[in-house]
Amino acid sequence: MPPIVLVHGIRVSGTMWDPVVSRLTLLGRPATAVDLPGHGSRRGEPFSMEGATTAVAAAIDALGGRALVAGLSLGGYVGIATAERFPGRVAGLVAMGCTARGPSALGAYRFAASLAARNPSLANRISAYGLRRLLPGPVGEAFVAGGLSCEVMPQVVEAVAGHDQLAALAAYPGRVWLVNGTRDPFRANERDFLRVCRNGRLILIPRRGHLGVMAAPGPLVRLLGDLCDQVGAAGAVRSDGAM
Repeated sequence: MPPIVLVHGIRVSGTMWDPVVSRLTLLGRPATAVDLPGHGSRRGEPFSMEGATTAVAAAIDALGGRALVAGLSLGGYVGIATAERFPGRVAGLVAMGCTARGPSALGAYRFAASLAARNPSLANRISAYGLRRLLPGPVGEAFVAGGLSCEVMPQVVEAVAGHDQLAALAAYPGRVWLVNGTRDPFRANERDFLRVCRNGRLILIPRRGHLGVMAAPGPLVRLLGDLCDQVGAAGAVRSDGAM
């Protein structure tokens, strides 16, 4: 079965995936979480979609050269871009909380990003407080453990705005799972995203919001494990010449 590379959301870091990575490791599934430029251990670096996809590709290569890529929010958008740029490395794509596009979503995020960048230290403190309240206990602590990087948000928003996610999904030949909480406003255009996938499926998680899909690591690990098994089984069939 392929290993799993996990991609974080805006302003946080790969540590947000620690509860998931630890559980996957206990199950014997190789997994790693990458820090994107401008975030976590790479704070202070400029963010670009090219740099972000290169970081994901490097993490895939470190695990053998082919992996299931799963990302949440910004991580999902980066995962889509990685699948487009490096289709041979991405065995399958799990894009979570990243099916919103258009002027309204972009305008709201540009405004929030500009506010955060005016006083990053204050924005980081507010973000840390909000994340701990929204995701109490170890999950929330994992989100803030790698530090927050609100100063990079304007660069991130422009990079996502400048990438055509629908064209990227249409170009990717592998399996795609679009995963959204039913209460996530970022699912607004999920049907458009699903429509362009060559081999896509939409999975809805009841009563969860944008970050709520991370609130229960156990079910998320089971979902990722199942999708990883599906990718592995499909690859084994193709290698046997049956498809």
